[in-house]
Amino acid sequence: MVDIKKIKKVMLKSENNLSKYACKSNMAIREYPIDEDIRLEFARDVDKIIHSSCYTRYMSKTQVFVDPINDHISTRMTHVQYVSKAARTIARALRLNEDLCEAIALGHDVGHTPYGHFGENVLNKLSKNYNDGKCFAHNLNSVRVFTTIEKKGKSTNLSLQVLDGIMCHNGELLQEKYMPVKNKTFEDLKREYEECLKDESNIKRLIPMTLEGCVVRISDIIGYIGKDIDDANRLGIFNKNSLPENVKKYLGTENTEIMNSIIVDVIKNSYGKNYISMSKEVYNAVVELKNFNYDNIYVNAITPEDRARYIDTIESLYSIYSRALEMEDYENDIYKIFLNKMDEEYIKNNSNSQKIIDYISGMTDNFLQRQYEKYK
Repeated sequence: MVDIKKIKKVMLKSENNLSKYACKSNMAIREYPIDEDIRLEFARDVDKIIHSSCYTRYMSKTQVFVDPINDHISTRMTHVQYVSKAARTIARALRLNEDLCEAIALGHDVGHTPYGHFGENVLNKLSKNYNDGKCFAHNLNSVRVFTTIEKKGKSTNLSLQVLDGIMCHNGELLQEKYMPVKNKTFEDLKREYEECLKDESNIKRLIPMTLEGCVVRISDIIGYIGKDIDDANRLGIFNKNSLPENVKKYLGTENTEIMNSIIVDVIKNSYGKNYISMSKEVYNAVVELKNFNYDNIYVNAITPEDRARYIDTIESLYSIYSRALEMEDYENDIYKIFLNKMDEEYIKNNSNSQKIIDYISGMTDNFLQRQYEKYK
């Protein structure tokens, strides 16, 4: 008869081969204890994430281009998979915890709104105006989704290391060197979270508590910076041959070349060290490419007409749901689809504005549009 406990011990013992800088399973911290099974701690977090409702909705959420007439353009789902693959490749080479990297990577963007970063900006303005001045940011909302919204408003009980990596993941904030801040507690996580809600500039000062969190942070940009070029080229927005010469020299022009160039450089410059870094040449090339993408892709990804339409869609629905909550219109979908399924503690502890923001932020692009057409 196979002894599962012995197999689990062998699995745990295998972590002895990890780097002294790795975060091992026995270091996982949770708010609530859970019964042990055959899975290692962070592998359980991976399963919690991929079986969540918010993870499923990735497939119909915008990455950069809203509703492209091309099935080969990235969605939020493909992006998190690219990030996960990059992070796991780096982690394996550096002998870090692949399960932890995978969990952070797969969960890092569940807080994204419909219409990508543009939708995030619209909700941010609404939140500041109507939700006690709190900012709305997708990394903070990702933490909120797992701690306050999923499981009918009950916590999914992800480990502190995963939640911290998710909150601190922002690949838009590029650095040449990433060094973790160790020994955080749940109290530290909550304090940082609240400070960012009050002042979004604090998001720029967030630092992961694990080296794995640092790996995902650099992998976030690896996961989009080259693919956005491929997508834009496929949509005819620009020709990749127009990339800066320094980018071509150090990174390449195809997504596969760009990802490989950065990943290999990160491994070479981070091996055996307690931080994650890039060479000066590759870092400068990534900065140049990031700026190039902004000027040539992101500002052109949505037309002025579509921007106005998306603002109207989100703001109109916010007003519609606000009236429904004030009038206690239980036939409105915010009750039927969302609030009627939430725990009493969630209903009691959240303002009407927060409930509306939670509902809208969790929508896919298509569902948001259907709601708008239903109620406009």
